[in-house]
Amino acid sequence: MSKFLIVGLGNAGNEYADTRHNIGFDIAHAFVEKHAGQFSIGRLVYKAEVKWKGKHFTVICPTTFMNLSGKAFKYWFDKMNIPLQQTLTLVDEIALPLEKIRLRASGSAGGHNGLKDIEATMGTVDYPKLRFGIGNNYPKGLQAEFVLGKWTSQELPLVRHKIEKSVEIIENFANIGIERTMTQVNNQVYSIT
Repeated sequence: MSKFLIVGLGNAGNEYADTRHNIGFDIAHAFVEKHAGQFSIGRLVYKAEVKWKGKHFTVICPTTFMNLSGKAFKYWFDKMNIPLQQTLTLVDEIALPLEKIRLRASGSAGGHNGLKDIEATMGTVDYPKLRFGIGNNYPKGLQAEFVLGKWTSQELPLVRHKIEKSVEIIENFANIGIERTMTQVNNQVYSIT
């Protein structure tokens, strides 16, 4: 049975729920819910186990706070003993507009502190990432307030639609591989019609 580690990035705690920076948690929860899994407390994380189409997914949401995500990533990666290419990190991305999702087999943190910590801990940028565009519609100097802010009522329908699409991307990543999934995903513009 193929094993996959799905890592949703975010900050634990009710005050961070439904914020742009927690979209990794939201996608992870949607994936687990769709496949009738359940989260429980694990070492450094909330963790769920999901089986689907002969594949086994360990889905984690680190409780270490965003800027220390590498510690949880490395612990569960080592524990599972799988290739780095069978991990998928779910993360918010201000460099992408809200209408976009980008899937990459590798690539730098691009200023994202959670990815920077994983990079530093793992010593590589060569691990798959699903980047969920959140846009950059904020006044100069207010990036932290923007990413830690909640979605607007205008944004929510598109965000929910993209979360559903992100769950399908995780399935396709495991089922048909990252190259074919990237071809399907990276030029899409998502909208509510």
